[in-house]
Amino acid sequence: MIRVFPRRTSWTPLDELAFVGEPGLFRPKEQPVRISVTFTWDIPEAERLYRSWSRFYSDVQLGGPAFDDSGAEFVPGRFVRAGITITSRGCGGSCGFCLVPKREGNIRELPIKDGWNIADNNLLACSTNHVERVFEMLRNQPEPIQFSGGLDARLFHSWHVDLLKSIRLKFAWFACDTPGAIVDLERVGRLMENFSIEKKRAYVLIGFGGESLSQAERRLNNVYALGFLPFAMLWKPDDHEVSWSRAWRALQRKWTRPAAYRTNSTTKGCEA
Repeated sequence: MIRVFPRRTSWTPLDELAFVGEPGLFRPKEQPVRISVTFTWDIPEAERLYRSWSRFYSDVQLGGPAFDDSGAEFVPGRFVRAGITITSRGCGGSCGFCLVPKREGNIRELPIKDGWNIADNNLLACSTNHVERVFEMLRNQPEPIQFSGGLDARLFHSWHVDLLKSIRLKFAWFACDTPGAIVDLERVGRLMENFSIEKKRAYVLIGFGGESLSQAERRLNNVYALGFLPFAMLWKPDDHEVSWSRAWRALQRKWTRPAAYRTNSTTKGCEA
């Protein structure tokens, strides 16, 4: 199967049947073509690529999260790079900024496939048995383990710490997407106090719900003060682009680069 992507990311597969953009001069033989679209703002480009690839192939289809696909069984290496794995779909949460419950529904456990980068939307919402089997798989991986999909701080407990200690952990991502989330992150920080800050990271959504620039900066400093490396993400609605000011973009740029904020940030305590 030929897979086509509107843009290249760090997760785009690298095999000979994965393409970014237009069909080339030397094309694979006739076979199904699947155009995978993650972000809604890439839909116009994906539709253009659909027309281009349809000139040469009879079975071309558009799909992916941007089209609210619920996701079927995960096939390693098909739509994401080798090493990334997804062991569950969906989430039972109701965060106003998150599209996962709408697209994928409630949590669904999938057959566990090998990989060292866990991209589940909410692994900790799975059953205890599933989580333990995932970690059993992770203990046999050739690379240090990443939890890029994020671990839900609200569902994180001491037995999860024991599981993390049982693997070669590269880093675990959590999230602090609202002011109230700092409480759960603070609790996680206490549970993981024996892990280095390099292993503890946090996605921080900024600019959502009328948040001011100063409020966002204070929250980022608070996350850092708790012993996590923040990664700032500017809120972008699903249906249209937002024109963020230069100051907002500068704040995001600084707080996506630990080398910048670990040197220059002024920690302001752990205010909720």
